[in-house]
Amino acid sequence: MTVQIASSVGPARIEIAYERFGDPSAPPVLLIMGLGAQMLGWHDDFCEALVAHGLHVVRFDNRDVGLSTHLATAPVPNFFAALAGDLASASYTLSDMAADAVGLLDALGLEAAHIVGASMGGFIAQTMAIEHPARVRSLTSIMSSTGDRTVGQLAPEAMAMFAAPPVTNREQATERAVANFRIIGSPGYPFDAAGVADRAGRAYDRAFDPLGMMRQAVAVIASGDRTARLRSLGVPALVLHGAEDKMCHVSGAHATAAAIPGAKLVVFDGMGHDLPRALWSVMVGHIAEVVASGESQRSRKS
Repeated sequence: MTVQIASSVGPARIEIAYERFGDPSAPPVLLIMGLGAQMLGWHDDFCEALVAHGLHVVRFDNRDVGLSTHLATAPVPNFFAALAGDLASASYTLSDMAADAVGLLDALGLEAAHIVGASMGGFIAQTMAIEHPARVRSLTSIMSSTGDRTVGQLAPEAMAMFAAPPVTNREQATERAVANFRIIGSPGYPFDAAGVADRAGRAYDRAFDPLGMMRQAVAVIASGDRTARLRSLGVPALVLHGAEDKMCHVSGAHATAAAIPGAKLVVFDGMGHDLPRALWSVMVGHIAEVVASGESQRSRKS
């Protein structure tokens, strides 16, 4: 696919890099990746599997990753200070990132879309549904949580990843990615070390910005708990999660599904904080179902 750049996107007037798959006249699905992850985190084959269900897929780089705008002049983020309650280094919040995604829909001429978010992308997707309900046809939250810090916690070994020495070159970036996903990946499924290394290397070549990732991390902390606001949603919703997730404990999925009226919860045994290829067809099938529900609801309202 060809990467395209949308300019002056959203209230921040930033650039957003994106790619499209499938027929633009089909129901649109906007894929939002997680912390520090570029659109490459949505594998081409995963996108094509959605297209095979008759959907039009858009994936993009969030602000501060990939080929989208990086806020290089923003304050230096302090993740551990933010965890302790000092949010002085926050440059933006999830609301700003949700506004970016809505701005991309505007740039693409899309009145509304089915929103699918993974990890931090799930936080952004939830925020879109809360703050821009007219732009969301259905919501899928994958390996995500509500922002309530009593659920969806990081395991100690996952938290330790944030204190690791900084990466300084491509080789270290690929090695670090493989090491990290050995910790947080899916123990019940084959580990694709070569695939992780390849994706990490391509991401490094596109844009290497560790501070950008940390700005996103601080934004997550600064955005607080969405639980009460999630209870107001009236959109078809799906929650997917791994039972073995060390980056976001499965309690986050249960809390998300409990908060959103009528949400469907699917927990996969053996899945961690990644998207195992062996589960793609099942995941895509569930997403296609909630998309169909969203399309049906939209037809009834029109």
